[in-house]
Amino acid sequence: MYETFYGLNGRPFQLTPDPHFYFESLTHRKALSYLGYGLAQGEGFIVITGDVGAGKTTLVSHLMATIDKARLTAANIVTTKLDSEDIVRVAANHFDIDTDHMDKAQLLSAFEEFLHAEARAGRRCLLIVDESQNLPAGALEELRMLSNFQLGGQALLQIFLLGQPEFRDMLQTSNQLEQLRQRVIAHHHLEPMSPEEVEPYVTHRLSKSGWSGRPKITSGVFRTLFAETDGVPRKINALMSRILLMGSIEHAEMIDQTMVARVLADLNGEDVEIAAPPAPSTEIKSPLMEKPRKSSDTGSFAMPEQTARDVDPEPVQKPVADTEVVNLHDTPPSLQSREETQEPEISDRQDTEAHPAPRPAPGSVATAQMAMIAKRLSALETRMDGQEENLHRVLTMLVEWVESDVRSKESYVNAGRAA
Repeated sequence: MYETFYGLNGRPFQLTPDPHFYFESLTHRKALSYLGYGLAQGEGFIVITGDVGAGKTTLVSHLMATIDKARLTAANIVTTKLDSEDIVRVAANHFDIDTDHMDKAQLLSAFEEFLHAEARAGRRCLLIVDESQNLPAGALEELRMLSNFQLGGQALLQIFLLGQPEFRDMLQTSNQLEQLRQRVIAHHHLEPMSPEEVEPYVTHRLSKSGWSGRPKITSGVFRTLFAETDGVPRKINALMSRILLMGSIEHAEMIDQTMVARVLADLNGEDVEIAAPPAPSTEIKSPLMEKPRKSSDTGSFAMPEQTARDVDPEPVQKPVADTEVVNLHDTPPSLQSREETQEPEISDRQDTEAHPAPRPAPGSVATAQMAMIAKRLSALETRMDGQEENLHRVLTMLVEWVESDVRSKESYVNAGRAA
């Protein structure tokens, strides 16, 4: 919705990982260096961990988009709680190995045959396992066994493990994973972005979607984004999507801290008043509102300086907008009665000072104020009726002038033909 209003060619803050929007923050640059180093080694395990939404999947997807697929065969799996046999079967299926009706021994044999065939074709194999924190120690140990396949002293399979911080803790403390720890050649933990990286991150994703500076975003918005998200990319995406959505609903051309505060209040379940989008202008500006006059120089008709204001000397009173708030305690003096605005006599003033009048009851005050509002609305309706009548009178004069002009031209043409 908001991408249409702001003229974007895509959704810059979608939650689904997309390598097209990869942003190289400092921590992502370090992680990419470790991944590149691991690919150059061609063996062992590379571990990338980070909090939820830190950008692990986007990072690896960006790396996979840059590799030479003619020299590297990669499979990417997202795990649930798989046991040791299931993890091997799932990995084989992602390498397009037919595993139907195979027991575990047959499955391992088919997997090794596939890796040998790829090596003879000059291709290395890479297995990427996302959400590794869901795997039990037995499944991880089975992955280590797959990395033992070799040909001519070269490893046939390299594995990337991506997981949340608890996977890092499990890998470091579990006694069952000692052999796997010894196979890890690189490990990096993705940190949140710094406050200085939030603005480049947001503008980068907007620019990737065709952003040309609309809407404008004040610098205070980026400080608020970091304070609310702690620099986690997915949290920034979710919050920016809500902000742009509200901006498009209100037809806002600038995103500021006030709007962000209202979005946060809405996310917290608080009542938020959404401002109505600006109404289109209803002011009529047309040269037809002026009565034409005949020019003495050219004989053609020109518009005189007299305008519709000569017919209707009073300015048009704009109707009260739907969002206008009427202050019941600030009644314009023009609506006060003559008795309220007239200065009392000296004797009355002295009596008032000596015996101050009792304060009217709250109910009577509200009744009087409502009566004043009703009188104001009635005056506006009367004024609008008058303006409509004046406009009708001007249009009638214009129609009469056009008909008179047509008749005069016809008479002139007929006279020329007769001559």
